Amino acid sequence: MALYDVPAPAKINLFLHVTGRRDDGYHRLQTAFRFVDLCDYLNFDLRRDGQIRREGPAPAGLEPEQDLVVRAAKALQRATGTSLGAQINYRKRIPSGGGLGGGSSNAATTLIALNRLWRTGLARDELMRLGLALGADVPVFVFGQAAFAEGVGEDLSPLDLPDRAYVIVQPDDSVSTGAVFASPDLTRNSQCVKMSFFADWQRNSTPSNESVADCADGGQAGYFGRNDLEPVVMANHPRVRQAGMWLARQGLNARMTGSGCCFFAEFATLKSALMWQKRIDVKITSCESSDHSIRNSWACAGLHDHPLRHWIRS
Repeated sequence: MALYDVPAPAKINLFLHVTGRRDDGYHRLQTAFRFVDLCDYLNFDLRRDGQIRREGPAPAGLEPEQDLVVRAAKALQRATGTSLGAQINYRKRIPSGGGLGGGSSNAATTLIALNRLWRTGLARDELMRLGLALGADVPVFVFGQAAFAEGVGEDLSPLDLPDRAYVIVQPDDSVSTGAVFASPDLTRNSQCVKMSFFADWQRNSTPSNESVADCADGGQAGYFGRNDLEPVVMANHPRVRQAGMWLARQGLNARMTGSGCCFFAEFATLKSALMWQKRIDVKITSCESSDHSIRNSWACAGLHDHPLRHWIRS
């Protein structure tokens, strides 16, 4: 028995406000998560000896026991008492250290897929609790929908978002989430906003990289709120700052996602996103762009649901 080519989608944070810090050191956040169709893919082969084995390349320096995929599989084993194991192989497309949630998404897909392969039958809320012990972003991938998040990111409410597409740009850098949150320069006093206010704003907004005439709904342009982590990353990562400035010079209004380093630019249609992504690729491969500090770019559709949402009973 096996499950092959199981997707683990990236996420973007449409905004990210740090509203405080708890006594235990964790930060209180408000953010909006959206999945995009940039995915890693995982293969799971059943083992009957109870062993968890990871195959294939992993991020540099990451030992198997530190890998969130292995940790997720073992967490599900412990929680259910199953005697089964798995051989796991995955193909990475989501860059590490980019703020796109690749490791968390891989862990969530592992929980969902092995819950199916092993027939352990855990419900969504049970898998979300296992995921939270692995990382603050894991539960939203198990939750399976675009979500407004509060607390440390685990208090989730579903969002109904308009169709959008995105160009995601990866600077030639990688950012440590822990270092960003530990920075003394990080502001931690953003005012809380109501989910209904954000949802109404998002429904009535026009992507700032399109003219109003290109969009069906019109309305205000730009992004809601801000990413409070972005100034810290820009101050401490010159290549990320350089990439952001280069995107602005091309006429793109881009925002950093998560703790960085990747940026996203929002569009009304995938056609527009693909057009801009091709422009970026041409420029970053030309001699005129020797100072761009950009490694890669993708055009992505925004997803309303996680591809595996219906693999779990609610």
